[in-house]
Amino acid sequence: MRADAEQNRERILEVARTALKASSAASLQSIAKAAGVGQGTLYRHFPSREALLIAVYRHDLDELIAAAPALLREQPPREALRSWFERLAAYGRIKHGVAEAVEAATRADLSGEYYAPVVQAITLLLDAGKAAGTLRTDVDAEDVLLLVGFLWRNDFGAEREARTRHLLSVVMDGLRP
Repeated sequence: MRADAEQNRERILEVARTALKASSAASLQSIAKAAGVGQGTLYRHFPSREALLIAVYRHDLDELIAAAPALLREQPPREALRSWFERLAAYGRIKHGVAEAVEAATRADLSGEYYAPVVQAITLLLDAGKAAGTLRTDVDAEDVLLLVGFLWRNDFGAEREARTRHLLSVVMDGLRP
């Protein structure tokens, strides 16, 4: 892909993420306009709304997965795990508001494609915490993923932020050795 075409694609994705976070009803025309590209350019990269939603879903999950090793370089393991969960919660908030993206991704069977990489990211964080003695040794990534399912499944309304922080504290306390 040419450099300018790649830049257009990335700009469209970034604008789409922002627009869809604000309103799941954001039109492709408004996204193209905000990205500074014509509708033809948008449709060359994303031939349908579903294709754009799937690309946003993939981009967000790729960023989330890539964050695990970076967080471990920047923070102690326990704090890195908490930070990763906070990113997962932010991802969940975006996706809760854009249920259509999740439905599109499910139709494309991306949940199966990303399950193993997400489990690997959590395993990396858990193993570092176990080695440091700051996390329980009797839990695995799949246990933890089940525990934090509330991050993307529930809408707590106006108290979402406070409730999420509280529940993350409960999970993190439960992971103490």
